[in-house]
Amino acid sequence: MMRTLVVDDDAGIRWVLNKVLEEEGFEVVQADCLEAAQQALLSGEFALIFLDVYLPDGNGMDALRDGMFPAPVVLLTAESTFGNAAQAYRIGAMEYLPKPFDLEEVRSLARRIKPKEAVAPPTPDDDSDMFIGRSPAMQLLFRTLGRVAASDLTVLITGESGTGKELVAQVLHRQSRRADRPFVPINTAAIPGELLEAELFGHEKGAFTGADKARVGHFEQANGGTLFLDEIGDMPSSLQVKLLRVLEEGVIQRVGGREDRHVNVRLLAATHQNLLQKIEAGSFREDLFYRLNVIPVHIPPLRDRKDDVPQLANFMLDAAGRELGMAPPILLDEAIGLLQTYDWPGNVRELKNVMRRLALLTPGAAITLSDVALALGNQSKLNDDEETLSDAVTRCMRNYLNQLGHAEPEDMYKHLLAEVEPPLLMLVLAHCKGNQIKAAQTLGLNRNTVRKLLRQYHIDPQYFKE
Repeated sequence: MMRTLVVDDDAGIRWVLNKVLEEEGFEVVQADCLEAAQQALLSGEFALIFLDVYLPDGNGMDALRDGMFPAPVVLLTAESTFGNAAQAYRIGAMEYLPKPFDLEEVRSLARRIKPKEAVAPPTPDDDSDMFIGRSPAMQLLFRTLGRVAASDLTVLITGESGTGKELVAQVLHRQSRRADRPFVPINTAAIPGELLEAELFGHEKGAFTGADKARVGHFEQANGGTLFLDEIGDMPSSLQVKLLRVLEEGVIQRVGGREDRHVNVRLLAATHQNLLQKIEAGSFREDLFYRLNVIPVHIPPLRDRKDDVPQLANFMLDAAGRELGMAPPILLDEAIGLLQTYDWPGNVRELKNVMRRLALLTPGAAITLSDVALALGNQSKLNDDEETLSDAVTRCMRNYLNQLGHAEPEDMYKHLLAEVEPPLLMLVLAHCKGNQIKAAQTLGLNRNTVRKLLRQYHIDPQYFKE
């Protein structure tokens, strides 16, 4: 019987994995720390190892990188980011599973055990952790990127504007073997077609009016590194042919030149358009599409993964606080709720800008429903049904405190009570049509107390009778 080792300090995780793996015919050995795992490894060979990243006596990734485990390893972690996924695959993990994981996926892994050769240690994560999210779509994206990052394969990145296509390209470069070489981005839609060829391939002196000296193009600038062509769907047909030649032969010609120049460039391309539709319309070459689409990567729009909004919003709020050199306000639950109901047409880029705005302009220590509605330009949608009583009170109290400026308030409770009691009494009297007995019952107060308050605030109950 094949054996598997489960290393996790959570007894519940160990129990679940033990049950599933035994059903798959494995003998399961459990360990709650790296020291216990090391002792278990002395007892014989294991066909598969499930390893938690954060353990009481060390880091599972570090232990895997240091060669502690002589069998295929599945890394388990509650911190599901692209940086972790890429690092896991690069240090030789068979798979990377975010917690909570799908038990069917565990069964699938148990059925396809194969040894994996360790690969080179990872480069620093930089800002790759901007890719965060527990949604299935993002986890699929992390795994795809983690597997392809270290290769030289061409990647076609698709997704709506604002989803982070260039950021995907940047982190693919930073996690690749070319990380110490140039990363050169160019937005093909932002450059007129007649100038784009010279931008990409460079030009010789005298190639056209104004070309008073030779110029190196982006392909040569990126030699040895990565060239990112954003909005590739807008590239003119004449240039598509020349780009195809670069992909097939690895050579370019400068504008006005005849010499073939060899370039060693990894190409990453991106578009928000449907290239298959453009092929049908005759505006994009089919052969170029298949050269670019070696590894397709799709970034889902934010509206399709709203479960990720709270984590993203808090991450970006903290980042905005660091950028502004200030402690960011706290996102209240009702504010997060409104963020999740919004469709985010500008995707992650729009969310980032909104969180910056909230970090800078929120006057209090907490971001309320009203703050979010105002930041979204959505104040008109905030009707009585959408604003909770707690949020309304918070908003009003905060406005009152802001009006005080630097003055130190005295007897605040008494003062606020005097502000709140009269409208409350009048609303209840209106509801009860001036009936003081019914009003007292509604308020849960003694009838004499209600009469005293009415006299105190000079409220005439007859005014509210029909």
